[in-house]
Amino acid sequence: MATTFDLILKGGTVVNQDGTGLRDIGVTGGRVAAIGDLAQASAGETVDCRGLHILPGVVDTQVHFREPGLAHKEDLESGSRAAVLGGVTAVFEMPNTNPLTTSAETLADKVKRATNRMHCDFAFWVGGTRENAGDVAELERLPGAAGIKVFMGSSTGDLLVEDDEGVASILRNTRRRAAFHSEDEFRLRERLGERVEGDPSSHPVWRDEIAALRCTERLVRIARQVRARIHVLHISTAEEIAFLQDHKDVASCEATPHHLTLSADDYARLGTLLQMNPPVRDKRHRDGVWQGISQGIVDVLGSDHAPHTLEEKAKPYPASPSGMTGVQTLVPIMLDHVNAGRLTLERFVDLSSHGPHRLFGMARKGRIAAGYDADFTVVDLKRRETITNEQAGSKAGWTPYHGKQVTGWPVGTIVRGQRVMWEAEIVEAWKGSAVEFSEALPA
Repeated sequence: MATTFDLILKGGTVVNQDGTGLRDIGVTGGRVAAIGDLAQASAGETVDCRGLHILPGVVDTQVHFREPGLAHKEDLESGSRAAVLGGVTAVFEMPNTNPLTTSAETLADKVKRATNRMHCDFAFWVGGTRENAGDVAELERLPGAAGIKVFMGSSTGDLLVEDDEGVASILRNTRRRAAFHSEDEFRLRERLGERVEGDPSSHPVWRDEIAALRCTERLVRIARQVRARIHVLHISTAEEIAFLQDHKDVASCEATPHHLTLSADDYARLGTLLQMNPPVRDKRHRDGVWQGISQGIVDVLGSDHAPHTLEEKAKPYPASPSGMTGVQTLVPIMLDHVNAGRLTLERFVDLSSHGPHRLFGMARKGRIAAGYDADFTVVDLKRRETITNEQAGSKAGWTPYHGKQVTGWPVGTIVRGQRVMWEAEIVEAWKGSAVEFSEALPA
């Protein structure tokens, strides 16, 4: 074992696939080189982690960073700044930008914009459409591609494939796991009249649980017919959790912190700041998503970070856009749930690190293991902090959790052996690079 490392994390409690315990971690060349007692070793930098927990780097597999086209709300630099301030080491960014990320050229443009500019590592979902259905097998294997993302219900942007044959034409050509926004567009159109002018609490009445369940049932049926793997994003209903329990062979799913934390009761306090697609619903559905967490039905967490300016959100419903910030608050909100006993720290790691590794085949990420990238989220489980708008790294400058006190806080973000964030400060502007995937490794 080498006795000299670039970096040693000393005396922290490491949470990993083989358990939780006090161990040192040695890093060389941006990768984990040794785990254990490194008291006799030396390093160019040693970080005292006594009293802290070291988690595999948290991966947020659903963010909207708005670049190109809507950079007044967010861009790749500001969104990734918010990510690392919140302890997130890698993100998968969504295709509903302007232009849409639906071709090799638009994907390459995003990768170029992000490389050496984003503070965390990254991958980009490629939008699946009727027009590019024949090309998705090639698109999903390009450098920087997280996979194919399809909108079955209208949300933001112009990506929409609402019919069964359109979805099937895409899934017939995928080889990796494809991700879906699952709301039934036909029911949404039928129920437009359920929206009440000026009343955002009517949002979940319009986009009801039947719209979500009906679409997810259709999606699973199509996936079975064409023998494809699917990933259902931002589960919001108890009924979908119960349904997906019987279809884990083809369907994985994601939960978001806001669907686990907020409820329809909060519309009175937050108004349009709570407006999301699919909506935040009543407590019965929140409890149902927690059931999915406790029973292992939910595979990963994603923030669905979707920023808009306060001026945009101030428009009267339904002219107000759907979306809220979330990448910076994913870790503290979920650690607060850990401290409240709603899930274990190990289950949080499974959802935020091991899960993305397992589902999407990230190469050398998602575990603390020799030979893996030295990505770590360092947290203080006992620290009590209050989330405020003033902490926001996002251009949007606000959070629905403003004023919320939490127990558990991200202290440091380390990406490939580099301390990017420590104690709420950007230590060094990091040079993010594209995540690699085992199903799309370069020749």
